Amino acid sequence: MAFARQDDDARRGGFRPGALLSDEKTRSITFQALTLAAVVALFWWLVDNTLANMAARSMSAGFDFLPVTAGFGIGFTLIEFREGDSYWRVFQVGVLNTLLVAVVSILFATVLGLIVGLARLSGNWIVATLARAYVEFLRNTPLLLQIIAWFFGVFNLLPRPRDSVEFGAFALNNRGFYMPSPVPEPAFDAVLAVFVVALGGAIALQVWAKRRREATGRLFPAVRVGLALVVLPPLAAHLALGQPLGWNIPALKGFNYDGGVSVPPAFCALIVALSVYTSCFIAEIVRSGVQSVSRGQREAAGALNLPNDWTMRLIILPQALRVIIPPLISQYLNVTKNSSLAIAIGFPDLVSVWMNTSLNQSGRAIPIVAMTMAFYCTVSLFVSLVMNVYNRSVQLKER
Repeated sequence: MAFARQDDDARRGGFRPGALLSDEKTRSITFQALTLAAVVALFWWLVDNTLANMAARSMSAGFDFLPVTAGFGIGFTLIEFREGDSYWRVFQVGVLNTLLVAVVSILFATVLGLIVGLARLSGNWIVATLARAYVEFLRNTPLLLQIIAWFFGVFNLLPRPRDSVEFGAFALNNRGFYMPSPVPEPAFDAVLAVFVVALGGAIALQVWAKRRREATGRLFPAVRVGLALVVLPPLAAHLALGQPLGWNIPALKGFNYDGGVSVPPAFCALIVALSVYTSCFIAEIVRSGVQSVSRGQREAAGALNLPNDWTMRLIILPQALRVIIPPLISQYLNVTKNSSLAIAIGFPDLVSVWMNTSLNQSGRAIPIVAMTMAFYCTVSLFVSLVMNVYNRSVQLKER
């Protein structure tokens, strides 16, 4: 009779407290809701306790200091900055400098890690041994030590501006790296429009070639044709419009170079150190990903007489990506966080100009630390989201 009453209650849709623990899905949702409530309550208690203690000590936790004049200069900025600008402007400069270091380091580290990782799998004993020595030595050397070594042991020992190492329109000396800066004219907007259209056409061509290959097995040189499509039409438009893009070439005037873009030695040392250090871990990720692909895939490609570069690019790497990308996300996040070591060599990243100088001058520790944490958390979540979306796109689709 008891079982009959329970069945009748279930059919009538009545609420049974025991379902919170008996049903797996309901139990999972219940535990997650309780955990979330506990975390929110703990966070609320911490915030309320902190505000109460700060009020008792007459300390302010507000953000009313952001419009106040900072009163100090910053040596390297991507946006215009003067000493009379506000603390909010300082925060923007620090964010942009940190993002620049992270993006450039990630690009260089990915390319270098891919090359070294494939070199470790080379059949040439010398190449494989050199790649292994590169990974083992640099991976086990502290990153902070590498940053300091590159800054003080390499870039600070370069020749003076009058004896700069010049290669074409580029120059390198102990005051930084100098390169030409673009000077666009109004007609250059038409060239940009042609480039955008050509880029869209190249992407569409790549999608068509992939679908054609999956449907018929026939290959199309989409990379080479797409590259020509991206380069040739904008170049033709540039020449037809009278070359509306000029270049400001750096030239030695007096004791230093003038014109172009000047990159300080601290930025160069930081980029090299972060790229080299992270590339060691990426190289091992690439090596393990390639080795996870069955040897039979390479043997089957050899039986079809496919070239080695086609085998690696079209067969091995696409299958290895499902193993490579998950740990690669962690390395990209590490690059962003490790960029905070720039303070050791005086590069004005977010930690240097915001967590250090601004905090010491304003005394607003709570809001400054909170904004810094929010920035790094946001960047980490964004990178993780983008890479996870890409990871799902390269996963093998099972029937």
